[in-house]
Amino acid sequence: MSDQPFGQGSLTVSIPGKRYFKIGEVCKITGLKQHVVRYWESEFKQFIRPQRASSKQRLYRRVDVENLLRLQKLLKEDGLTISGARKFLASHRDSIEIQAKPETPAPSSPSNSAPLLNEIKNELKSVLKILASDK
Repeated sequence: MSDQPFGQGSLTVSIPGKRYFKIGEVCKITGLKQHVVRYWESEFKQFIRPQRASSKQRLYRRVDVENLLRLQKLLKEDGLTISGARKFLASHRDSIEIQAKPETPAPSSPSNSAPLLNEIKNELKSVLKILASDK
């Protein structure tokens, strides 16, 4: 993935091509303070849905960052109130495609993935045995 620009009115922001962003990274990209990001997250739950890592840290997806930038434009540049932005987004949901799309789950802790890794390891050992017996 590479950095891709995201246009916001007169401002174009480059969003790095990563799957997840920590709140500090989101703040650098958007220019917002952490408390503002968390507040908007609480006010616009249907549009900003960060996942949680095993450490309970928020992990924002690219669509969450894009939605924050859209909200920033509506609230700061267009002068809408929180209520006005909520109504605008609700009425334009289909044309804006602002609703967060489900993606792969947040990275889990190693202890949660151990059974899966063991299963994969056993499968690979079986494949190796089959390949070794064909020689």
